[in-house]
Amino acid sequence: MDAAGVRQQRPRVEGGREEEILDATVAVVAELGYDRLTMDAVATAAKASKATLYRRWTSKAELVVDAISRAKGCPMPEDVDTGSLRGDLISISCGDGGFTDELPMSVVAGLLTALHRDHELQKAFRELFLAPRLEITGKAYERAVVRGEIAPDVDVDLLSVTLPAVIIQHAYVLGIPPTDDLILRVIDNVILPAARGSQAS
Repeated sequence: MDAAGVRQQRPRVEGGREEEILDATVAVVAELGYDRLTMDAVATAAKASKATLYRRWTSKAELVVDAISRAKGCPMPEDVDTGSLRGDLISISCGDGGFTDELPMSVVAGLLTALHRDHELQKAFRELFLAPRLEITGKAYERAVVRGEIAPDVDVDLLSVTLPAVIIQHAYVLGIPPTDDLILRVIDNVILPAARGSQAS
Protein backbone atom coordinates (compact mmCIF):
# COMPACT_ATOMS: atom_id res chain seq x y z
CA MET A 1 0.00 0.00 0.00
CA ASP A 2 1.34 3.44 -0.87
CA ALA A 3 1.75 6.35 1.55
CA ALA A 4 -1.49 7.99 0.46
CA GLY A 5 -3.45 4.82 1.12
CA VAL A 6 -1.94 4.44 4.55
CA ARG A 7 -2.78 8.02 5.49
CA GLN A 8 -6.40 7.64 4.44
CA GLN A 9 -6.90 4.81 6.94
CA ARG A 10 -5.44 6.70 9.90
CA PRO A 11 -7.61 8.92 12.12
CA ARG A 12 -7.20 12.63 11.50
CA VAL A 13 -6.16 15.03 14.25
CA GLU A 14 -9.10 17.18 15.28
CA GLY A 15 -9.59 20.83 14.41
CA GLY A 16 -6.62 22.90 13.28
CA ARG A 17 -4.12 20.81 15.23
CA GLU A 18 -3.22 18.68 12.21
CA GLU A 19 -2.20 21.76 10.21
CA GLU A 20 -0.20 23.04 13.18
CA ILE A 21 1.64 19.71 13.40
CA LEU A 22 2.33 19.73 9.66
CA ASP A 23 3.68 23.28 9.80
CA ALA A 24 5.86 22.37 12.78
CA THR A 25 7.20 19.35 10.87
CA VAL A 26 8.15 21.50 7.88
CA ALA A 27 9.94 23.93 10.18
CA VAL A 28 11.88 21.12 11.88
CA VAL A 29 12.88 19.59 8.51
CA ALA A 30 14.08 22.99 7.32
CA GLU A 31 16.08 23.49 10.52
CA LEU A 32 17.48 20.02 11.21
CA GLY A 33 17.13 18.05 7.99
CA TYR A 34 15.40 14.70 7.64
CA ASP A 35 18.10 12.57 9.26
CA ARG A 36 18.15 14.54 12.51
CA LEU A 37 14.38 15.00 12.67
CA THR A 38 12.66 12.88 15.33
CA MET A 39 9.05 12.46 16.32
CA ASP A 40 10.03 13.88 19.71
CA ALA A 41 11.37 17.04 18.06
CA VAL A 42 8.17 17.50 16.06
CA ALA A 43 6.00 16.84 19.12
CA THR A 44 7.92 19.49 21.06
CA ALA A 45 7.72 22.03 18.23
CA ALA A 46 4.00 21.38 17.73
CA LYS A 47 3.24 21.21 21.47
CA ALA A 48 1.65 17.81 20.89
CA SER A 49 2.22 14.38 22.37
CA LYS A 50 4.24 11.79 20.50
CA ALA A 51 1.27 9.42 20.87
CA THR A 52 -0.86 11.88 18.90
CA LEU A 53 1.66 11.82 16.07
CA TYR A 54 1.82 8.03 15.93
CA ARG A 55 -1.96 7.70 15.93
CA ARG A 56 -2.04 9.78 12.75
CA TRP A 57 1.26 8.89 11.03
CA THR A 58 2.93 5.48 11.24
CA SER A 59 6.47 6.67 10.55
CA LYS A 60 8.74 9.67 10.25
CA ALA A 61 8.75 9.35 6.45
CA GLU A 62 4.96 9.38 6.29
CA LEU A 63 4.72 12.43 8.55
CA VAL A 64 7.37 14.38 6.65
CA VAL A 65 5.91 13.67 3.22
CA ASP A 66 2.42 14.59 4.39
CA ALA A 67 3.81 17.79 5.87
CA ILE A 68 5.73 18.97 2.83
CA SER A 69 2.79 18.10 0.57
CA ARG A 70 0.06 19.88 2.53
CA ALA A 71 1.49 22.38 5.01
CA LYS A 72 0.82 26.11 4.49
CA GLY A 73 4.55 26.79 4.48
CA CYS A 74 5.00 24.87 1.22
CA PRO A 75 2.43 26.30 -1.20
CA MET A 76 1.86 24.90 -4.66
CA PRO A 77 2.83 27.17 -7.54
CA GLU A 78 -0.22 28.52 -9.36
CA ASP A 79 -1.06 27.20 -12.80
CA VAL A 80 -1.51 30.53 -14.58
CA ASP A 81 -1.78 30.79 -18.36
CA THR A 82 0.03 34.05 -19.09
CA GLY A 83 -0.09 33.58 -22.85
CA SER A 84 3.60 32.73 -23.28
CA LEU A 85 6.07 30.07 -22.14
CA ARG A 86 8.32 32.77 -20.70
CA GLY A 87 5.50 34.28 -18.66
CA ASP A 88 4.31 30.88 -17.45
CA LEU A 89 7.78 29.82 -16.31
CA ILE A 90 8.34 33.11 -14.49
CA SER A 91 4.98 32.74 -12.74
CA ILE A 92 5.71 29.15 -11.68
CA SER A 93 9.33 29.71 -10.69
CA CYS A 94 9.27 33.14 -9.03
CA GLY A 95 5.91 33.10 -7.27
CA ASP A 96 4.71 31.33 -4.13
CA GLY A 97 6.01 27.78 -4.03
CA GLY A 98 8.64 28.56 -6.68
CA PHE A 99 12.42 28.42 -6.58
CA THR A 100 12.77 31.75 -4.82
CA ASP A 101 10.43 30.68 -2.01
CA GLU A 102 12.90 30.12 0.81
CA LEU A 103 10.98 27.52 2.80
CA PRO A 104 10.37 24.91 0.06
CA MET A 105 14.00 25.17 -1.04
CA SER A 106 15.26 24.73 2.53
CA VAL A 107 12.93 21.77 3.01
CA VAL A 108 14.23 20.09 -0.14
CA ALA A 109 17.77 20.72 1.05
CA GLY A 110 16.92 18.99 4.30
CA LEU A 111 15.71 15.90 2.43
CA LEU A 112 18.34 15.54 -0.30
CA THR A 113 20.70 13.19 1.51
CA ALA A 114 17.95 10.92 2.80
CA LEU A 115 16.22 10.73 -0.59
CA HIS A 116 19.18 8.79 -1.99
CA ARG A 117 18.89 5.94 0.48
CA ASP A 118 15.37 5.96 1.98
CA HIS A 119 13.15 4.32 -0.63
CA GLU A 120 9.92 4.93 1.31
CA LEU A 121 10.71 8.63 1.55
CA GLN A 122 11.83 8.76 -2.08
CA LYS A 123 8.65 7.17 -3.41
CA ALA A 124 6.33 9.32 -1.33
CA PHE A 125 8.28 12.50 -2.11
CA ARG A 126 8.12 11.79 -5.83
CA GLU A 127 4.42 10.95 -5.85
CA LEU A 128 3.03 13.48 -3.38
CA PHE A 129 5.37 16.47 -3.60
CA LEU A 130 7.03 16.42 -7.03
CA ALA A 131 4.26 14.97 -9.20
CA PRO A 132 1.69 17.78 -8.80
CA ARG A 133 4.39 20.41 -9.33
CA LEU A 134 5.69 18.65 -12.43
CA GLU A 135 2.12 18.49 -13.72
CA ILE A 136 1.82 22.27 -13.53
CA THR A 137 5.11 22.72 -15.37
CA GLY A 138 4.08 20.12 -17.92
CA LYS A 139 0.89 22.04 -18.70
CA ALA A 140 2.93 25.20 -19.33
CA TYR A 141 5.06 23.35 -21.89
CA GLU A 142 1.99 21.72 -23.45
CA ARG A 143 0.45 25.16 -23.98
CA ALA A 144 3.72 26.37 -25.49
CA VAL A 145 3.68 23.48 -27.96
CA VAL A 146 0.11 24.33 -28.99
CA ARG A 147 1.05 28.01 -29.42
CA GLY A 148 3.99 27.03 -31.62
CA GLU A 149 6.61 28.36 -29.22
CA ILE A 150 8.43 25.03 -29.17
CA ALA A 151 9.78 23.59 -32.40
CA PRO A 152 8.68 20.09 -33.46
CA ASP A 153 12.23 18.71 -33.23
CA VAL A 154 12.68 19.73 -29.57
CA ASP A 155 12.76 17.11 -26.79
CA VAL A 156 10.09 18.70 -24.58
CA ASP A 157 10.55 16.21 -21.73
CA LEU A 158 14.24 17.07 -21.49
CA LEU A 159 13.60 20.79 -21.91
CA SER A 160 11.02 20.82 -19.11
CA VAL A 161 13.51 19.61 -16.49
CA THR A 162 16.34 21.93 -17.55
CA LEU A 163 15.32 24.94 -15.48
CA PRO A 164 14.96 23.04 -12.18
CA ALA A 165 18.20 21.16 -12.90
CA VAL A 166 20.17 24.39 -13.31
CA ILE A 167 18.58 25.94 -10.21
CA ILE A 168 19.29 22.85 -8.11
CA GLN A 169 22.89 22.80 -9.37
CA HIS A 170 23.36 26.41 -8.31
CA ALA A 171 21.57 26.05 -4.98
CA TYR A 172 22.87 22.73 -3.67
CA VAL A 173 26.17 22.18 -5.49
CA LEU A 174 27.51 25.70 -6.01
CA GLY A 175 25.83 27.21 -2.95
CA ILE A 176 24.28 30.09 -4.93
CA PRO A 177 20.75 30.92 -3.69
CA PRO A 178 18.09 31.08 -6.41
CA THR A 179 17.11 34.60 -7.41
CA ASP A 180 14.66 36.05 -9.91
CA ASP A 181 17.65 37.25 -11.94
CA LEU A 182 19.14 33.74 -12.16
CA ILE A 183 15.78 32.27 -13.18
CA LEU A 184 15.33 34.90 -15.89
CA ARG A 185 18.85 34.28 -17.20
CA VAL A 186 18.18 30.56 -17.52
CA ILE A 187 14.81 31.13 -19.19
CA ASP A 188 16.10 33.75 -21.65
CA ASN A 189 19.52 32.23 -22.41
CA VAL A 190 18.83 28.50 -22.20
CA ILE A 191 15.16 27.53 -22.24
CA LEU A 192 13.78 29.84 -24.93
CA PRO A 193 16.68 29.40 -27.41
CA ALA A 194 16.49 25.64 -26.92
CA ALA A 195 12.71 25.73 -27.45
CA ARG A 196 13.27 27.12 -30.93
CA GLY A 197 15.39 24.08 -31.81
CA SER A 198 16.78 24.00 -35.31
CA GLN A 199 14.65 27.03 -36.15
CA ALA A 200 17.07 29.12 -34.09
CA SER A 201 19.89 28.62 -36.57
